Amino acid sequence: MPPLALSSSSLAELSDLITSCTRCPRLRTYCENVAREKRRAYAAFEYWGKPVAGFGDPDAALWIVGLAPGAHGANRTGRVFTGDRSGDFLFAALHRAGLASQPGSTARDDGLTLRNCYISAAVRCAPPGNNPLPAETLACASFLDAEWRLLRNKRTILALGRIAWDATLTLARRHGWRGVRQNFAHGQRVDLCDAVKLLGSYHVSQQNTFTGRLTPAMFDSVLREAFTAPQ
Repeated sequence: MPPLALSSSSLAELSDLITSCTRCPRLRTYCENVAREKRRAYAAFEYWGKPVAGFGDPDAALWIVGLAPGAHGANRTGRVFTGDRSGDFLFAALHRAGLASQPGSTARDDGLTLRNCYISAAVRCAPPGNNPLPAETLACASFLDAEWRLLRNKRTILALGRIAWDATLTLARRHGWRGVRQNFAHGQRVDLCDAVKLLGSYHVSQQNTFTGRLTPAMFDSVLREAFTAPQ
């Protein structure tokens, strides 16, 4: 089944559509249960518990697509990559590159702003085990379609991990790309349509960053490539 077409005319309007979405009962139940039961360390926090929209600079050249909100990160704070170790790694790197106003983020109202960078995800609700079902990824595809249309100055899409990579290639095909599909790999590059390129990076998860599979130097290199002129 093709993604549901959306007619949002702005990222703010799209944000409202995302946060009110109820398409995936399994994910909504899981997120609401996590928000109610909480993690002991966050017992005093009020969890967001709803789908999480993208955020950043609407004129961005760099669009970062992650996997999904973290159960006790964005599902708690209401902003993607905010309030968990994945976000700590990502925002520190974006700050080094001059794309983020501060090196860390703990809450959606902490003053962090992005310059020339926008961040969203392939799936907008936290999935159990960080593993969305294919139908759940498809249910969120229309949100990626809307962002593709509204982010008019995008030049590079940076996909964090295989699920984001596959979702972005499928997105590009819906919007005119006719190239040969390439498997995900860290540092992989695909030239898409409309002078947009796709880059791949290992996800900034603790599983990768704590084990050294993804280092700050490796991610810094990918960010530099994101702003390299087309070949």
